[in-house]
Amino acid sequence: MKVDDFDFELPRDLIAQHPVEPRDAARLLVAGRDGAMDHRIFRDLPDLLRPGDLLVVNDTRVIPARLIGRKGEGRIELTLVSPTGDGDWKALARPARRLSDGTRIDIAPGFSAVVTSRGDMGDITLSFETGDDDLTTLLDTHGAMPLPPYIERRRSPPGQDPEQDPEQDHGRDDRTDYQTVYATEPGAVAAPTAGLHFTDALFGRLGDAGIGCATVTLHVGLGTFQPVRVEDTDDHVMHAEWGRIDRRTAERINRARAAGGRIVAVGTTSTRLLESAATGDGTIAPFEGETDIFITPGYRFRAVDLMITNFHLPRSTLVMLVSAFAGQETIRSLYRSAVAEKYRFYSYGDACLLTHACSHMPVRRPSRRRWRRKW
Repeated sequence: MKVDDFDFELPRDLIAQHPVEPRDAARLLVAGRDGAMDHRIFRDLPDLLRPGDLLVVNDTRVIPARLIGRKGEGRIELTLVSPTGDGDWKALARPARRLSDGTRIDIAPGFSAVVTSRGDMGDITLSFETGDDDLTTLLDTHGAMPLPPYIERRRSPPGQDPEQDPEQDHGRDDRTDYQTVYATEPGAVAAPTAGLHFTDALFGRLGDAGIGCATVTLHVGLGTFQPVRVEDTDDHVMHAEWGRIDRRTAERINRARAAGGRIVAVGTTSTRLLESAATGDGTIAPFEGETDIFITPGYRFRAVDLMITNFHLPRSTLVMLVSAFAGQETIRSLYRSAVAEKYRFYSYGDACLLTHACSHMPVRRPSRRRWRRKW
């Protein structure tokens, strides 16, 4: 499919710079299979689901993965992407053209990184020198949350710009805001943003309504959220991300579906992991490893019945995924309504509740019918 088919215009003032408070006061646009829409508040979720439904949330925890270092007198901004398994990390660097194998980047006294290789997708591999400290401790001290570029903050990590901490803005703290309340497994470099709307109180009400919750882990990488830079979706290469669904969780999901409950994926990350683990009949198998699944219109969903998600960037793999899930015309209409009603977009923005448009339909080849350029 043409990537242009997933382009749309968005007024800049609809890009959320901060979350609402409390979290579950965000708006929720509900899209039904028949094209009907309902404007609700996120805390209404227990009224929109049924007893026996099962939420599946991603419990990954965002690490402070953005670092500022020096190569001589030059400033280098690093964003860690994923560990390589041998203690090194893949990372993005800006500017990257000044870096070659063996380049040392000084971050703080006793804390530096050496470039060991350059990748084919603009990434580099770093080996860290941490002295007597471990990398996790040094990231907590010298790192900043890897906020997307459309969230406008000062870009120097804590401790390196005494005039302003970029994660403190208007009395808010991104280290708290850009983290779900159930985040427990460190490793993500981007938040599973649909989960940012949940509160402990809301989970209590969901439980009282007979709606369950299961946790999976997918360590979100930057590639999931970056715009696609090719003309055709067939030419796009997804970054692999590590995920896990343990046996107990898989069995719980399968029991809920067998009992007639619906599987409600919280976010595109949970959706991608569930679909990676699903067998042909929709049964979830235990899963541990990397997935680079790329879902576009024409994909046959096997595991997910409903999806909670935020409003995504144009030309992104995420807007392609939700178009595959809810239907292209539904997403076009949904996003137009969201713009007209001034919903807040992207990571700190509002949410929508989507119904799977074509459950149990056979696999179809992606349609070549193009949307209009602007939605």
